[in-house]
Order: sequence, then C-alpha cells, then structure tokens
Amino acid sequence: MKKPILVILMLIHFVVFAQGDEDYIPAKENLEAREWFQDAKFGMFIHWGVYSVSGDGEWVMNNQNISKENYEKLPGFFNPINFDATEWVKMAKNSGVKYITVTTRHHDGFSMFKTKASSYNIVDATPFGRDVIKELAEACRANDIKLFFYYSLLDWHHKDYYPLGRTGNGIADKNTTGNWEDYIAFMKQQLTELLTNYGEIGGIWFDGHWDKKNANWHYDEIYELIHELQPQALIGNNHHIAPIMGEDFQMFERDLPGYNTTGFGTAKENIGELPKEICETINGSWGFNLQDSKHKSQKELVRYLIKSAGFGSNLLLNVGPMPNGEIQKEHQESFLEIGDWLETYGAAIYGTRQGPLAPRENVVSTLKDSEVFLWLLGDNDTYFIEDFFPKTKTMVHWKDGSTINFQKTKFGTFIEIPEAKKNGIATLVSYKIEKD
Repeated sequence: MKKPILVILMLIHFVVFAQGDEDYIPAKENLEAREWFQDAKFGMFIHWGVYSVSGDGEWVMNNQNISKENYEKLPGFFNPINFDATEWVKMAKNSGVKYITVTTRHHDGFSMFKTKASSYNIVDATPFGRDVIKELAEACRANDIKLFFYYSLLDWHHKDYYPLGRTGNGIADKNTTGNWEDYIAFMKQQLTELLTNYGEIGGIWFDGHWDKKNANWHYDEIYELIHELQPQALIGNNHHIAPIMGEDFQMFERDLPGYNTTGFGTAKENIGELPKEICETINGSWGFNLQDSKHKSQKELVRYLIKSAGFGSNLLLNVGPMPNGEIQKEHQESFLEIGDWLETYGAAIYGTRQGPLAPRENVVSTLKDSEVFLWLLGDNDTYFIEDFFPKTKTMVHWKDGSTINFQKTKFGTFIEIPEAKKNGIATLVSYKIEKD
C-alpha cells in the first residue's frame, strides 16, 4: 500500500511545482527587494472587508453558511466614515513598521478596490464609494512605507470558482457549473489592475491554494504577469508547501518555521532558502471580532518578534479594523508598545539575519555583520546554552556596554546575568565574532 501512496504524493508535488514559472530568473530589482524585505523585519497585516460589519471575523460567510444572496446585503451597510489612510500609516510608522500588507480581496469575493472585473467592489457596491486601496497606497508612498496586496485565490461568491474546494460548500449554489478558465481570466484582470493602477508595490500575498490543492492555478502565467508588470514586486503564497518556482518569499501562518503547532503549517522539509515571513494576530482573529478580547501582551508580542528574527524571518502582525474604519484602540496600543521597544532595541532587529545559535525556547540569536546578539528570554541568573561555543573572549550587556561573565565548557556555555541587568521582556547580550 505504501508505494502507490508515495507515487501519488510525488505526482501531486510535481503537478504543483510544474505550475510555477520554471524559467523565472529574478530581476536585479527583485533581488534588491528581497534584501530590503529581509532587513525590514516588521510589517503590519490588515484584514478588512465588509465582513467587519458582522463583527465575527473574515470567515463569517463560510462559518455561518450565509447564502450569497444574503451576504450581498452587507456592502449596503459598509460605510466606514472614520477611515483615514494617513492615520493608519502614521500609526504603523510610529510603531516601527516598515511595510503594510492589506486585503484587497478575501475569500468572500468582495473587492476592496475599484475594479472593472466586477461591480462587487467597495466603490460600486457600498454607500462609502471610495477606493480605500488607492488612499492607502498614496499614504504609504508619502510616508516611505511599502505596500503589499493580499489577494485570495479562493472565492465563495464568484460563479466560476468551480468545482468547489474544501470550503464554502454550505453556501454553494447547487446549480453552479462555472468555467475555471474564466475564473483564472478574472483573477488576471484584477491582478493587472492592482499592478497598474496603484503605483509601485512591494508584492502580492496569495492565500487560498489549500482550498483546492490539486487545481491548475496557472501560476506560471500569473507569476509571469506579476513579474513582467512590476519586476521588483515579491510574490508569496500561503500554500503551506515548499516554495513554487517564481515565488520570492515564503510565509508561515501563525507558526515559527518548522514548528507546525497549528496542524496545517509548513513541514520542516518544505522550508526553502527564500526570505521568510511569519504572520500572527494580536488576539485570536484576523478580521474584526466583537467578542475576541484575548489580546496578547507586549511581552508576548515582542518575544514573538525576537523569535521571528532569530529564524531570519519578518513578523507580519495583524489588525482587523472595525466597520467604521478605525483600528481597535487595543491593537493600536499594542503596535505602539512594540514601537517604543524598537526605539531602544531596533538596531539588534532591523537588518539582522539568523544568528549562529539556532532559536531555542529561552535563547535566540540574531546577527549583523560580525556582531552577534543573544536574546535571553527567561528570568534566570545563569543560562546554560548546550553545544554553543561563541567565538569571542568578551561579552557585553548591549544596553549599557558593561562586561558580562561567561564560561565555555566542553558541553556548552554558561552566561551570568546580574539582577540589575535583567530585562522583563528580553535581556540582550552581544559580542563581536573574533577570528580564530
């Protein structure tokens, strides 16, 4: 029984990989953008759409089996009169954010930008009637923040998203027959609009592949289209598998690379060599959820940022704005608290790469040039780091430059932290790598 299963899995992998742009050679602008992306380390994810009216997250259409006819009433209630793109971007910038990724179209199929491909969009179908993506793009340019576009591959509303995938079956029109090629053409038209009407962007963030893992998504054509229109634009796809040819960064949803605590994450053997990004929520929801008050503390969020950097990865931290166009006060406060911390410690986060010590539960390392930053996440007086032998004779407390005692043994290294030098979030010790 094992052999046929293995053959099937290999064929599936081949079909998916073959969809990629096999002839893709990153342009100079793209390689430079990858370097910038790796330096950025901190981004803001924005999940916003007509689903915010329900106050029950971005999956409400599927989770409550709301029919297309009834869901189409929501745009009529969507009038975010307090939306101010400049305020959003300024808050992000004050928080130390280097880029923003915003949902242009989520799984409900509603477009948050003006599109000729469908009238089911924020300009034509809501009383608000403004293109929030255009306003956000302009605000980002004015504040030197790069803008990425999240774009859903799956669509619970479009008649040509057929045959159906793993989701949306409870709300499906049973008489739908659809035309898959027409759906691909629809996506190409919208992506062309996003890549030509909003100036230079940071990249495209795809999601939804997992709904129809074996479908022909025409990635070769779609990825080529993006790279032709904007060579510097980075392509990422939240498919939870190994990178497909033509992609420029690899993302990990709610998990550190290789951890897969969610059960749907990316396996260790599927982690590639592309720049990495981890996305996470402040509470437990992506879209606005009226009853979700489980907001993570500053300590939790900053430590997650540190751990992300320890994997050489960015952290894309999410907010789900309310239907009135405002970002929740608690989420604003969380971002600004991170910004305050980065004012002091940002030099050991921005522009770094994964350090010589692989991330552990209470010790993380980052690296910039020849300087190693050791982040001690516990509250210990002494840390023992097994199988770690730093190439240095001197360690210092990064904040005040005082000498830190450490001792190498044949089993690893002991580091002593005086009580007065401890930090409740993370104690930072650094050293310069010395040549043998």
